[in-house]
Amino acid sequence: MPNLLPRPRLRTRPGSLPGVLEEPDGIEPDVIASGGVRWLNLERPREADREWLEREFGFHPLAIEDVASRNQRPKLDAYDDYLFIVLHFPVFDKAQDRLLTAEVDMFVGPDFLITLPDQNLPPLAAMFERYRAREQVREDVFSKGSGYLLYKIVDTCVDASFPMLRKMGAKLDQLEDDIFEGRSDKIVREISNAKQEIINFRRAVRPMRAVLRDLERTKQRYLTEDLDIYFDDITDAAERIWDLLENYKEVAEALEDSNESVLSHRLNESLRVLTAFSVALLPLTLIASIFGMNFDLPGDEGLLEFWIVIVLMFAILGGVLLFFRRRGYL
Repeated sequence: MPNLLPRPRLRTRPGSLPGVLEEPDGIEPDVIASGGVRWLNLERPREADREWLEREFGFHPLAIEDVASRNQRPKLDAYDDYLFIVLHFPVFDKAQDRLLTAEVDMFVGPDFLITLPDQNLPPLAAMFERYRAREQVREDVFSKGSGYLLYKIVDTCVDASFPMLRKMGAKLDQLEDDIFEGRSDKIVREISNAKQEIINFRRAVRPMRAVLRDLERTKQRYLTEDLDIYFDDITDAAERIWDLLENYKEVAEALEDSNESVLSHRLNESLRVLTAFSVALLPLTLIASIFGMNFDLPGDEGLLEFWIVIVLMFAILGGVLLFFRRRGYL
């Protein structure tokens, strides 16, 4: 995509240290710099932040508009002097106890990198603070250029998915044990929650895979051919994540089917017992109905015949139950 705007610029106040941006009132960018490369991090950028970025760096208005969008798909736009990248990463929200998707917009130029997460992304925040606190680590990374810094950021955020996937796998294993330990009727909601987490994870990873492949093929001054192997490693990691999600999706569907089969089997067992007792009591009901009719029957004069009928009924009941037991109905 051609860019008709001038090359992004970094202005500094007179007498300020190199790498410190000119900050208008109300704007407090978080910047660290080393080796001629600056990393600016703005979490949840406001309208004033976006206007400042457009004015300070000369970014294309469409890119600034994409930063403001809440439903932007992952993509990579290559301008003349910088890249605009949108990536989505899964993040677990402990307050809501659910898996969410965090969007990170990034501008990458020859000597700068700007990250604009729409919410707190722990791996990115921890990485920024580590580079701020450890000068030697910062110099080792920043000295290799903004392209290598981009690799480290994306690689860190992608690798953060694996611990979440391990927890997801452990949860599926626990659900499998619970199904066959007599808790199948209590874990229907848990299986549904596990499936929802997998769906949310897949929603974040699926479009990101294409962007990472595009990033691997991108050739710029700040994305040299030497970085191909690094971004290829990120692509491989994303494919491993996708393969795990495909596997977990199949496991969750199999667990749901197994749980339904166990519930159906237990229901059939209950119905079989109830049916056997209903059939066993049927002849007794018939005999009681006959002798309950309002006209004279043989043996009405004494109690001997009554006890004979009672014994006959219990004998029939015992015979029917014994028959059902031998046939495996009880």
